Amino acid sequence: MAWERKISRTIRVRNDPKIGLLAHLLTSIAEMGGTVGDIQLLTETSRSIIRDITVYGDDAEHVEKIVKVMGSNPGTRILEVRDEVLELHQKGKIAIRSRYAIDSMATLRRVYTPGVAEVCLKIAKDPSLARLYTSTSHMIAIVTDGTAVLGLGDIGPLAAMPVMEGKAMLMESLVGLSGMPILLNTRDPDEIVAAVAAISPTFAAIQLEDISAPRCFEIEERLQKLLDKPVMHDDQHGTAVVSVAALTNACRQTNTNIKKTIIGQIGLGAAGNAIARMLMKLTGNPVYGADLSSDAIKRLEAAGGKGSSLNEIMARCDIVIATTGASGLIKPEMVHKGQIILALSNPNPEIDPDVAMEHGAAFAADGKMVNNVLGFPGIFRGTVDANAPRITHEMLFAAAQTIADMTPPGELVPNPLDKAVHRAVARAVAMTAMEQGIARAEYVPYADE
Repeated sequence: MAWERKISRTIRVRNDPKIGLLAHLLTSIAEMGGTVGDIQLLTETSRSIIRDITVYGDDAEHVEKIVKVMGSNPGTRILEVRDEVLELHQKGKIAIRSRYAIDSMATLRRVYTPGVAEVCLKIAKDPSLARLYTSTSHMIAIVTDGTAVLGLGDIGPLAAMPVMEGKAMLMESLVGLSGMPILLNTRDPDEIVAAVAAISPTFAAIQLEDISAPRCFEIEERLQKLLDKPVMHDDQHGTAVVSVAALTNACRQTNTNIKKTIIGQIGLGAAGNAIARMLMKLTGNPVYGADLSSDAIKRLEAAGGKGSSLNEIMARCDIVIATTGASGLIKPEMVHKGQIILALSNPNPEIDPDVAMEHGAAFAADGKMVNNVLGFPGIFRGTVDANAPRITHEMLFAAAQTIADMTPPGELVPNPLDKAVHRAVARAVAMTAMEQGIARAEYVPYADE
């Protein structure tokens, strides 16, 4: 079952203590097409039994119908319906906390006035000391205008905040970086570039997030040229790194030489364009690309790719990667024997992996298996630890190779919560920066905080 595509509610019920009542209640949920998750017994007396039952449905309306049927079950009373996702998000998921307890006047004088003045004067004389004496060495700006959020599209910057908070949580918990969401109430590339440049002294690096194509290409390129610090659009390069790692493992599992295959990329937005470019650098061969936008096709061709169509790619290519956001775009009859298919759109892929395998694919996976959280934390950690001014193609390839090499046998990618993977990615990225001669600090492996 595709759990990620369903929503859940926790239903608190009071049941009469009758034999078979719970079984009848669970049967009624199943008959409505719902799925039961956790069942927690809270209290049991001679008069009633109270339980929390987690129920999964296709959407909010479906869950409401399930709850209504549960309430009509003889001997059952609904006490409460909770949305635990909304509960978790109340008051936000992140906060800025002090690293030191201010519990005496002596401490106050050291962290604030008058003691802080000495630190300020040192930095004024030598700005490089800010890396040592301030939080700028581990602060990452997570910048969005909210125009291309997850599979939700253009929902605006404020509605994108829960996603940005999630990114910040992952950075902190996985690699110890302090991500700061920055919401920009403008879609104008000039204004976005100017705003990010103006706040850039606060941060060690800039992560661009959920900015729609084609503006994202221009914004990233201009900021990379303007700032003497790393700038990366995660929807492009973070996704490309993890996709290439997954494809590397898919080729290993099917004994496929990626450099001797014909590769097709369906969808040439932010992620698709970056994946195609990365694969062309990796293989030295052109990637066939299809997109509804003629400008997107031209952009691929300018980078060395070949404009194509959905039908041609499915007919000719040994490897097919899809990032269109169009559920069911790839029809089962289009699949031919031996293809490797990565249908990466979330929450619903271009073709279900099981269906693709049933119709002859040698390997198939969807976006739930290819999570870019495996990429961006370690990439940024390694880059800022090396104090590199930019993130190079070689650093991205090092990250992809490390992710692929740390994947357990039989899996497509590692567990995204495995901190050892993120430490290894950070080290590989930092060491590559040193080998390229762009590191401005000696790399010291970070310790888990």
